[in-house]
Amino acid sequence: MAANLDSFKLGMRRLAAGVCLITTRCTDGTRRGMTATAVCSVSASPPTLLCCINRSNSSYDAILASGIFAVNVLSLEDRPLADLFARSVPPEEKFAAGLWQHQDTGAPLLESALAAFDCRVGQHVAVGTHGILFGEIQAVQVRQVSAKPLLYVHGAYGGFASIAQASDLESLWIPNWDYEPN
Repeated sequence: MAANLDSFKLGMRRLAAGVCLITTRCTDGTRRGMTATAVCSVSASPPTLLCCINRSNSSYDAILASGIFAVNVLSLEDRPLADLFARSVPPEEKFAAGLWQHQDTGAPLLESALAAFDCRVGQHVAVGTHGILFGEIQAVQVRQVSAKPLLYVHGAYGGFASIAQASDLESLWIPNWDYEPN
């Protein structure tokens, strides 16, 4: 028997994740992008990552058609971009914010990203409502300036502080796990 949908969603809200922008350049030159947290490393040899995207999101079909995408890992200062790319606005309006460049594939890479992975689609697998895209990493851009990652957990954005760096446990964000969304 499958898990109850509400319990599944509540459990997944407790899984802290880095916030990324998944971007692509379409064959006609237009750009598409979305905010995502379902991204992870697959293999170091060959360098491969995966991202999970709802197949109803227009970026999913655009990535499959172009065969390229970038995963831009956001810092705390990039939060406005996370909000913008999560909204339903015209694609090019999203790219009016931030500074963008490209490397090997032509997929949009955010200059302020902590890291940007320039990928070719290696494989894709449909599972339920989502598609899992395996990205063969062609190039990596790593930001040299010290910045904190943007995280998402329990329906909210936050940052990371190691216990060793925290002056006391009170300075760490500890969510109220009894909170239930409406």
